[in-house]
Amino acid sequence: MPVSFEDKLVVAISSRALFDMTEGHEIFVQRGIDAYCQYQIDNEDVILEPGVAFGLVRKLLALNADQEQPRVEVILLSRNSADTGLRVFNSIEHYGLEVTRAAFTNGASPYRYVPAFGAQLFLSADPNDVVQALDRGYAAATILPGPADAGSTEAGHADRQVRIAFDGDAVLFSDEAERVFKESGLNAFSARERAQAKEPLPGGPFKRFLAALHGLQAEYSAESCPIRTALVTARAAPAHERVIRTLRSWNIRIDEALFLGGLPKADFLEAFGADIFFDDQQGHCDLASRHVTTGHVPHGVANEAGR
Repeated sequence: MPVSFEDKLVVAISSRALFDMTEGHEIFVQRGIDAYCQYQIDNEDVILEPGVAFGLVRKLLALNADQEQPRVEVILLSRNSADTGLRVFNSIEHYGLEVTRAAFTNGASPYRYVPAFGAQLFLSADPNDVVQALDRGYAAATILPGPADAGSTEAGHADRQVRIAFDGDAVLFSDEAERVFKESGLNAFSARERAQAKEPLPGGPFKRFLAALHGLQAEYSAESCPIRTALVTARAAPAHERVIRTLRSWNIRIDEALFLGGLPKADFLEAFGADIFFDDQQGHCDLASRHVTTGHVPHGVANEAGR
């Protein structure tokens, strides 16, 4: 009988997001592919240090503990060849991560395997791979360099609850409202959102991922749920109502909603204890990444100038 990922949360991640491969990447950039390959083969028994998204992956996989059937699957998507990727799998085994499936593409962009594996989320250190995935409708984010302990095997160990925070416009929702703000300013944005308060926003690239999280959450009571979500948005009243009604129309629960009215998000993300935060605006991501693991979502009007 064929294996199925139906009803599972499936996250695809690149090797450079999972592990610290800075030294090898610098060799690739400065000396080329042949030197890089030889370096990885020579060091295939040297265990890689955890990368920025390591802690998140460990906590996601811990959700499978005491489950008859695993509910979370993490897939490795790597530009390495199978030969140079041996070091990555050796490191996965060393840390006891239940990551058993992978695609090694030998330099080609691995995004095309996201739908083949049924992944609801793709995390990568390569912005080009992320853009290609987003352009094809898949939730994807570029993992940014973060605080020194972001990927530590000790960071967050005492708290097994997975806490995931999202920006709203251009992440969970479409960027249609953000376009009004960019083009016509705050007053026009507020007036439009007040007028359309009862009309749900179209979904953004992360709607499907949020729905998959909600599906897992629905299996637990609110008090015992090992996953906690938060909306952390620059919106404030009166633009809050449309967001609330949109989530209600999707029948998706979000545990915390922070309407910050333009306040910096970093302190609030730290207070929430986010294991990862997703935002479309590079400036917000740069500030947040100093405190929590952050994924930049290069989607929507805020990112069009750089495309």
